[in-house]
Amino acid sequence: MRMAWIAVPVIGLAVGVGALAWSDPDGSPARADTYRQLELFADVLARVQSEYVTEVDNPKAIEAAINGMLTSLDPHSSYLAPEEFRDMQVQTRGEYGGLGIEVTTEDGIVRVVSPIDDTPASRAGVQAGDYITHINDEAILGLTLNEAVQKMRGPVGTPITITVAREGSDPLDIPLTREIISVRAVTTKMEGDVGVIRISTFNERTGAMLEDAIREVRRQGGAGLKGVVVDLRNNPGGLLDQANRVADAFLDGGEITSTRGRQPDDIQRYNARRGDMLEGIPVTVLINGGSASASEIVAGALQDRGRGIVMGVTSFGKGSVQTVIPLKGGRDGALRLTTARYFTPSGRSIQGSGIEPDMEVAQVRVDPDRLKRLGLSEADLPKALDNPDGAVRRRGPHVPTDQPPENWDKSQDYQMKRAIELLRQGVVAERLRAKNAG
Repeated sequence: MRMAWIAVPVIGLAVGVGALAWSDPDGSPARADTYRQLELFADVLARVQSEYVTEVDNPKAIEAAINGMLTSLDPHSSYLAPEEFRDMQVQTRGEYGGLGIEVTTEDGIVRVVSPIDDTPASRAGVQAGDYITHINDEAILGLTLNEAVQKMRGPVGTPITITVAREGSDPLDIPLTREIISVRAVTTKMEGDVGVIRISTFNERTGAMLEDAIREVRRQGGAGLKGVVVDLRNNPGGLLDQANRVADAFLDGGEITSTRGRQPDDIQRYNARRGDMLEGIPVTVLINGGSASASEIVAGALQDRGRGIVMGVTSFGKGSVQTVIPLKGGRDGALRLTTARYFTPSGRSIQGSGIEPDMEVAQVRVDPDRLKRLGLSEADLPKALDNPDGAVRRRGPHVPTDQPPENWDKSQDYQMKRAIELLRQGVVAERLRAKNAG
């Protein structure tokens, strides 16, 4: 089974030449060149086996070579060993063992994209943007992402200490205990006459849980429901079909997204069914720099279709789709391969540029004396795909117009407070009317 997967990696995760096929329909030059390169690889491997200073673990060396080829393509293509493939399958079902950290690599350093809600990492205070420099006092600088992940995995209940570098702080040692991560993809609560739906990831259960959450909000809010906040902050993405199902719940037909592969005619369009579960009740979508991939599909669909006002700060900017391709039914692991780009209903790619909010609202005050672009985006990753339209992140370092006052209690969620206020005041409804009228 092939699975369309659109997310950053999650912690919790004898060779011969044969049965190879190339797409050079008109002849042999490309095939001959490929055979020569494979002969070169075999020659190098043989030399390493016979002459390297210590004995070589051949399967491990070949696996590293495969991963090197795939990671040279883009930040999201990789080889999954059989155990990693099984772990990934478990993760998409919403329960797995680990720490609960979404990670990527930047210049050989592991960086946290976001901690997952209510996991050892989030409870211990791991933050988006932290660099993980050591694991149990052992430096991990220069390790591949998979190697670093392997060091952070281990039996449930065992302790681990990670050292993080954080802007403005000395290195921090954070003790954690590995546990089963049971991700509740969707949670909901009422803030008076406004419903709040938090979506933390897009696993196999997200769509169904979101639909249940909408029904619950409507039941509790009744006729006095002023609006709904859909919180996608620090949501790193997940399954493409679940992103489409979530967007579908808010839309009354029409396009959600399209994907375009390598060939000009390789285009798929995903459309919503008739019937908006909220029947036009105003929606605010909260995003930030940790909102990636599937989150951006949902935010982009509701923004382009005039169904919701997007609020917060510019998202991560991952506009590609990965297909997980099992090898020999998974016995030899799987390829996680970038196979398409996705586009919002208006036809824009957000690769590298991200979703820009309709209303920019900062979570913390920005010091103009230390102004720079904070956080990590897709465009910052080594070998990130170019945006096919040439789009880039439009706004450079700046002080947001709407940010917490100087005496703001940092334990309070300023972005959420503003989202709820603007729904209650009718500002969001008015902005949506003006947007759709225009």
